Amino acid sequence: MTSTQRWLLASVALLCVYGAVESKRNYKCPSGCSCTKETVICVNTLQIPRTIPNEINSLSMVNGSISELTEGMFSLMPSLQLLLLNANSLTTIKDDVFPGLPHLEYLFIEGNKIEVITKNAFRGLRGLTHLSLANNKMKFLPRDLFFDLDSLLELDLRGNSFQCICENKWLMMWLKNTNATVSDVFCAGPGDMKGKRLNDLPIPPGECISTDFVRHQSIPIQSMSADIFAFKEDIYVAMAAPNYNSCVVMEWDHIEMNFRKFDNITGKSVVGCKSVLIDDHVLIIVTQLFGGSHIYKFDNRQNKYTKFQTIEVFNISKPNDIEVFQMDGEWYFVIVDSSKAGLSTLYKWTDQPDRNETGFYTYQFLHEWFRDTDAEFVELDRKSYLILTSRSQSPVIYLWNKSTLKFIFHREITNVDDVVAVKAFRVEDELYLAMTCYIGDSKVLKWTNKQFTEVQALPSRGAMILQPFTFTDKHYLALGSDYSFTQIYLWDVETKTFHKFKDIYVQSPRSFTAVTTDRRNFIFSSSFKGKSMVFENIIVDLSL
Repeated sequence: MTSTQRWLLASVALLCVYGAVESKRNYKCPSGCSCTKETVICVNTLQIPRTIPNEINSLSMVNGSISELTEGMFSLMPSLQLLLLNANSLTTIKDDVFPGLPHLEYLFIEGNKIEVITKNAFRGLRGLTHLSLANNKMKFLPRDLFFDLDSLLELDLRGNSFQCICENKWLMMWLKNTNATVSDVFCAGPGDMKGKRLNDLPIPPGECISTDFVRHQSIPIQSMSADIFAFKEDIYVAMAAPNYNSCVVMEWDHIEMNFRKFDNITGKSVVGCKSVLIDDHVLIIVTQLFGGSHIYKFDNRQNKYTKFQTIEVFNISKPNDIEVFQMDGEWYFVIVDSSKAGLSTLYKWTDQPDRNETGFYTYQFLHEWFRDTDAEFVELDRKSYLILTSRSQSPVIYLWNKSTLKFIFHREITNVDDVVAVKAFRVEDELYLAMTCYIGDSKVLKWTNKQFTEVQALPSRGAMILQPFTFTDKHYLALGSDYSFTQIYLWDVETKTFHKFKDIYVQSPRSFTAVTTDRRNFIFSSSFKGKSMVFENIIVDLSL
């Protein structure tokens, strides 16, 4: 016989003994109820009595249609020792339903339809010794639900549909450590856990730790690109802002914990800003649609960037990307030309003060393309490669020839067309490419058997950027589109593919750049038509 049945029989016995005895107070027994001096039992009723005499210490509402418990609804029944609400229509138990019941020892809410119990539902019941929530529809219980139940001796949770996942991790731990006697709790899911006892399951460390991306800062600047760089232990970002005819340099404020404006490099329709630090030179390469392109150098005395060099750009009509890299101790950058008649050009750093030659100078004209869109430098098997993408042709790979010290055509990357951006990344020492396609599916390719082969396609209508980035041991892809939310994908170590993780909103995103500062991780997103956004990557404990 269960404790509920024992108390119900006891209540009926009391009713038989005291049935003919009226209360000393003028109390009318509610309709559908049977009352004695100390007990009220209601069957098939619609509501709970508002008040009962002080002598009543047992209230039972059985087989009724009670659908809601409101805050403090039992506060005028301070003498209750037993409260039984079985077989009603309750779906939720909200916060602070039971305050003002200092003597309550037995609480039974069985056979209802309860799916949700809020965290502070049982707050204040420090004298409660027996609690039954059996035969409801609960899948999860909020963390520390039983925190206030200092006197609890027995707990019955049978007949529910508990899911043995992270949200119930706290319950698994509580079951292992409580001194109360608890009925066996079995998992209803997921599939591989079904039928197992909840309190027998192992809890691997870190199993329920995940991440999230939350908006940290909104910057009222429209930008085409954002390049993060560090100098003298400070973090900066150079933003190409064509609508403002400038390259805006922002600095991380370690006190306010956000980016603030540091300098403004004026130009004409600036489409690219790229930093490069060489010896004591802090340089920013600024490409423009009009007026040529220039290199600016940070002047310590003036605490600002001043023009350092005008770049030879006779063959560049429409610069679209700047890729900076170092080979064999030498610095280079390539400007990608997206015009039909242009020519992507490689520049090399020269430092010969005696010849008055310190700066970047034209080094090599690459194969004439039509509408080049992006370039990516990769090193693999002790060889250096340069990948060029195009809106009109398949991507091509150039190989650095150590004899001629020039890039030579190596091969095409087939079955990928209309590529607007390419980014390389590594996972578990394997090299991958993220290829952004404006029309059709964007691609993830892997270097296998001395060539890149497709391993995953991502639907990406209107996409302008597919950016890989890594925080701690987690690998992500940010797929930014002009027509929808930015989709964040997370690498799955088992399937070795990316799975949809989260949506964030950036209007017409053009770049996503990872930055770590003050032990916090951020992604900086440039927006062509709206505000540039900074999102923080935070750690989330799913068991909370």
